Amino acid sequence: MLAAIPAVRLEHRSHPAAVTGWAWVSSGGPLFPGYLSIDQGITFESLGRDGYAAWAAVPEAGKFQILGTIGILELLQEGSVKPHYMAGGTPGKVPLLWDPLGFTTKLSADTLATKRTSELKNGRLAMIGVMSLVSAHFIPGSVPLLP
Repeated sequence: MLAAIPAVRLEHRSHPAAVTGWAWVSSGGPLFPGYLSIDQGITFESLGRDGYAAWAAVPEAGKFQILGTIGILELLQEGSVKPHYMAGGTPGKVPLLWDPLGFTTKLSADTLATKRTSELKNGRLAMIGVMSLVSAHFIPGSVPLLP
């Protein structure tokens, strides 16, 4: 069971992107130009700056594409990496996504271990960040630094 804990944190590398994206959109940063759905006339700008309302406005086909991509990545990791991380394999190693440019091939084992520990710690902080943003959304004033 303990082998699964780092793997879960590494699988959820999306948390830093979620925190960054939420902060960017909430701060008034520019949104993507163009259409999300040309047929339905939905632009990225029309989704607005509230994450929950934006998700509700995404067409069903778009939601299926997002969830389908996540499912395919999960299948790639769970089904194709041998040995499995629960049997001594490398946690978070996903084919096509695990170091596609070869940055870690020249690192020593100690340096690689340090970088993977940093990745785990950054993931933990990002999870706390996501939880605080969700809390601030549903309970106004619950996070002192957020409006």
